[in-house]
Amino acid sequence: MSFRALLAGTVAVLALPMAALAQTAIPLPPVAVETAPDTGALGATSVPDDQILQKQRATGDTAGMLDGVPGVNLLPNGGVSSLPSIHGLADDRILQLLDGVQTTSACPNHMNPPLSYAQPAAVGKVDVFTGVSPVSRGGDNIGGVVAIESKSPVFAAPGEGYRVNGQASAYYKSNASNVGTSAEATAAVENLSLGVTGAWNRADDYTSGNGATVRSTSFENENYAVTGAAQKDGQTLVVKGGQQYIPYEGFPNAAMDMNGNRQAFLNIDYKGEYDWGKLDALGYWNQISHQMDDTSNDRHAESYLALTAGMPMPMNTKGMDTGYSLKAEVPLSKSDTLRIGNELHLQDLNEWWPATTPVPGMMGSNAFVNIKAGSRDRLGTYAEWETTRWDPAWTTLIGVRNDVVWSNAANVWGYSDATYGADARAFNAATHKKIDVNFDATAIEKYDRTDVETWTIGFARKTRSPSLYERYTWSTNAMTSSMIGWFGDGNAYVGNTELKPESAHTASLTAELHDAARKDWSIAATPYYTYVHNYINVNYVGLNTYSGNGSNILQFNNHEAQLYGADLSGYTALVDDASLGHFGVSGVAGFVRGYQINNGSSLYHMMPLNTKLTLDHKLGGWSSAIDLRMVTDKSEADPLRQEKFTGGFAIVNLRTAYDWRNFRVDLGIENLFDHQYYDPLGGAAVGDYYANRTAKNSWPYTPLASMGRSFDAGITVKF
Repeated sequence: MSFRALLAGTVAVLALPMAALAQTAIPLPPVAVETAPDTGALGATSVPDDQILQKQRATGDTAGMLDGVPGVNLLPNGGVSSLPSIHGLADDRILQLLDGVQTTSACPNHMNPPLSYAQPAAVGKVDVFTGVSPVSRGGDNIGGVVAIESKSPVFAAPGEGYRVNGQASAYYKSNASNVGTSAEATAAVENLSLGVTGAWNRADDYTSGNGATVRSTSFENENYAVTGAAQKDGQTLVVKGGQQYIPYEGFPNAAMDMNGNRQAFLNIDYKGEYDWGKLDALGYWNQISHQMDDTSNDRHAESYLALTAGMPMPMNTKGMDTGYSLKAEVPLSKSDTLRIGNELHLQDLNEWWPATTPVPGMMGSNAFVNIKAGSRDRLGTYAEWETTRWDPAWTTLIGVRNDVVWSNAANVWGYSDATYGADARAFNAATHKKIDVNFDATAIEKYDRTDVETWTIGFARKTRSPSLYERYTWSTNAMTSSMIGWFGDGNAYVGNTELKPESAHTASLTAELHDAARKDWSIAATPYYTYVHNYINVNYVGLNTYSGNGSNILQFNNHEAQLYGADLSGYTALVDDASLGHFGVSGVAGFVRGYQINNGSSLYHMMPLNTKLTLDHKLGGWSSAIDLRMVTDKSEADPLRQEKFTGGFAIVNLRTAYDWRNFRVDLGIENLFDHQYYDPLGGAAVGDYYANRTAKNSWPYTPLASMGRSFDAGITVKF
């Protein structure tokens, strides 16, 4: 562990007992620990509990829980690691927090993004801040915030003595023979709680609507965690540790597959309520060991080298995230609340690709060092004021924050000096150490004009510093640069040490109509506009001769960009009858457009007009739904990335569940009519391209085909 990491962990751990002794706590009933205080919740969309439950029994991909949140789309990436996109800004541009912890991707293809480490079965709460997010919810992002909290530790009630409970679940999906299991158990007394969770799932390659196998879509995943908690007089301490192991995961829109990912983590979280307000102190440590290889597993190897030349290309990465977060919420009066906080996040990264031959050349005789001693450290401080001082119908939220980001990396070298020496010398001669001083500001005004009419307007300036992969990947060689890129487009990417931080200026307006109780019906529309100064896009370097299909070598560079669009969401109850049950209709719709200002070309991965409509029914223990998802043609695409156009489609999904005492059974059919379609954010079918390519037959990438019909079933038992 580095000195910086040790320092961060020491400070965070020491802060816990110091905080506990700072003031006299207010006694509270010791029944159950709540999730993190809902500070700065103005502007958040909370995923409904029933949607979280439904996804827990149907997927191993926690990002799938975001499906249906207005403004959010998912980029297919791997079976356990979809990438969220908010208003056209995706992946690293979104802050993704797991129990308040920031985890960074330790992979040049982002095969281990933050949400891949969250066990779906352990999720208790999901909040999404789209675009205009409060500064108290985090910095170093321009697209929004996804905050996922685990289920709260449970304690025995006063006088109960002890409590033991838990549940076990299993599911099966016919397409890809996807099977998954999860279990959790808790033993607790009034002031102490101990819980364990575990999950496992696997799948073969899935088939599309026309019955064709989509290569590199198989995976296997394991997650385990142990949580210990204590509470007394309004104070709680939660210690959580665990690990993840993925022996293999295919990536259909990348040149490589993953053949190993190990994560170990430890979080210590203290919460207390005092006569002056609330305090939250969090310290964390997270370590990742990641491997890729095009011959990692014969059954899952789909890349060009594995299938044509039979040559391995191992790639190894080790990453570590360490840090702390200190937050305080102080009620200044009945109408005024002050939130202040300080955060430190330290990232360490080393990536090397072992030589595969002792002879100097393309992959020998040295190890290729992609990033050596990479570090990206961020210190953030914020202050936020929420008030209803002017009028109870008006709620004002104003916040400012500063984030200082220090980035650095050591000198590098390639497999051989003859092939890679020029690029390595140019990179080593450049200035690697960078210091970014970033400032954010957010202002949100909510006006409850009447009992049935609400208006919310928001403005934000948000900043994000370049990632280590954007700044410090260095080779322009066609083969090695083809291994860089988390965009699923089949192009090759080169970093740029001269990148500047992105700064986004966003304005949004939400108009909402609803019944007085906010129960029977609602409809909301949100238009938004974002201008991004120094948007990190790409410049053309040359033709990618490695792939042989006309893709490009691209270098990250700053540009000016703008994005705009609108979200629409609504719900209405249709029937509420004791004998017929409850029928309701809900829906979300949206679109986003994005352009590079200097030439008017479309930004990458802009979602066309899309709609999801759901007819739901509940009667006794039964709950059922019919989903209709419709997407129009993708008629605007990024020409430099050779983004593919896709046709419009409509997909129907069915699901039903029955709860009886401690049992629950889930049944469903996805893509009911087995329709062949292509997700406009799916990227290129790189795995299929390499698997089908021969020396005499070369063609450009085709769009990645989505999954065909699947019959799904799940069962849950509680005790």
